[in-house]
Amino acid sequence: MAGDPGAVEATLKSRIGAILRSTSGNFLEMFDFFLFGFYASYISRAFFPSGNETTELMLTFGTFWLGALMRPLGAIVLGAYIDRIGRRKGLIITLAIMASGTVLIAFCPSYDTIGVAAPLIVLVGRLLQGFSAGVEIGGVSIYLFEIATPQRRGFYTAFQSASQQVAIMFAALIGYGLNAVLTKQQIGDFGWRIPFFIGCLIVPFIFFIRRSLQETQAFAKRTHHPGTREILATVAANWRIVLLGMMLSTMTTVTFYMITVYTPTFGKTVLKLTETDSLIVTLCVAITNFIWLPVGGALSDAIGRKPVLLTISTLSLLTTYPALHWLVADPTFGKMLAVELWFSFFFGVYNGAMVVSLSEVVPAHVRASGFSLAYSLATALFGTATPMVSTFLIEKTGDRASPSYWLMAAAACGIVATLSLFRGQSQVERIPARA
Repeated sequence: MAGDPGAVEATLKSRIGAILRSTSGNFLEMFDFFLFGFYASYISRAFFPSGNETTELMLTFGTFWLGALMRPLGAIVLGAYIDRIGRRKGLIITLAIMASGTVLIAFCPSYDTIGVAAPLIVLVGRLLQGFSAGVEIGGVSIYLFEIATPQRRGFYTAFQSASQQVAIMFAALIGYGLNAVLTKQQIGDFGWRIPFFIGCLIVPFIFFIRRSLQETQAFAKRTHHPGTREILATVAANWRIVLLGMMLSTMTTVTFYMITVYTPTFGKTVLKLTETDSLIVTLCVAITNFIWLPVGGALSDAIGRKPVLLTISTLSLLTTYPALHWLVADPTFGKMLAVELWFSFFFGVYNGAMVVSLSEVVPAHVRASGFSLAYSLATALFGTATPMVSTFLIEKTGDRASPSYWLMAAAACGIVATLSLFRGQSQVERIPARA
């Protein structure tokens, strides 16, 4: 019966279980990505020694970015696979590829041990991770979108990104613990690898829980399952949606990588704060991200996607440079925390509305590939380039607040995409979809 409390409770438990199973791979992805950013200075010395700190960091962040350039390819190949064979099987495949990259990086010998083979192995690991990540976020977002009730799709899809914040909290706590028991020299020699080893140990558990994932009813009810060629043709025909979706996602990806992956390096090497300070700030950012994401999703369910997206993009455009200029003028832990939490508000509320908007705007029968391609292009071209671009801007301009230019450009992309997609409507214009 529709009013049976037991049935309602069973449905709720089923959805919570599905959220946990589907987002587990997101956890592993972001756990590893954050570690790569936080330990960038140690990784650069282990695999890219040059004698110049800026050059080493640029090589490390460049490798990080090259891995991200594989995302669009992964979105096309794996996205078409998920749209053709189903969400469940596709998400298991992406997890296997992601785990392979994690293992390669964790166990790769240093440059001093095997020479030029070391950075090449790390690059292969990042390429595998990027290929998998190209559809992992999109696949999970679409899965959550399809199991959600129509009135709460924003709230449900927000938990894709929320799972990543849990990973950052976990990684930050591990880093804090290592700093407490190991010296800086010990962390540089071997300690930075320990969190990566922990990530490898988590892999079997994630495989176990994701294997029990059920297929979505929306996919199971379809009578037509397009082939790869048809899927790619449909995505190509909707290139404008993909392009605007990429611009819509740029605000999310740049802000996210600014406040998570780049923050530890910015705090240590630019602001000259301690590693502990940077870890605490990152932990607080992850916690507030986790809070703001479902708030943003629920708010977009209540008042519409456009007001949320447009308001946050405009705030980011107008306040980013003043906030960073205030921070770098006299860096302190308290000021860094305040600025990062302000940016966390941008990311959480905006992304909570953005993911569901992108899920709604792509045709239903190519949701995974269309969403993944738009999001992965934003991540590859803009988001994961954030640490490298920020390092470059500071080096060339001498202005430690110059990373704000990159974030402001992303905010402008968000404004243009929102206005183009909504065309003055209160809700996203939807492309006619074939079920």
